[in-house]
Formats: sequence, structure tokens, C-alpha cells
Amino acid sequence: MLVLSRNRDESIMIGDNIVVTIVDVRGDKVRLGVEAPREVPVHREEVHEAIARENRAAASSSAR
Repeated sequence: MLVLSRNRDESIMIGDNIVVTIVDVRGDKVRLGVEAPREVPVHREEVHEAIARENRAAASSSAR
């Protein structure tokens, strides 16, 4: 895992077309802004995992 230090209003680039900006830092919480092309899905990890679970469940029920 790459670990970077950034201050508020600083960004990192992922490839040529994804920008992650530190929007706010309060205590142990960091707010991030993500700019990405519409075709690139951006989800919190727990939402991504829930979508994957639902897709697996739907695939297994339609295979029966």
C-alpha cells in the first residue's frame, strides 16, 4: 500500500484522469473529494462490498 501525506486542499492523481483531494480534516475524520470520469465507479468500500454480494446472490439464484 502506498501511504501519502497531504494537507487540506492538496490532491493526489491516480492515472491521468482521477483526482483525490483532501477537502477537510476534523479529528480522526478526513473528507475526500474524488473527481473521476463517469464510467469509473467510485464507492465507499462497504458499499462496494454490498454491491458485490448482491451481484453474487443474483448470479447464483439465476443459475438455478
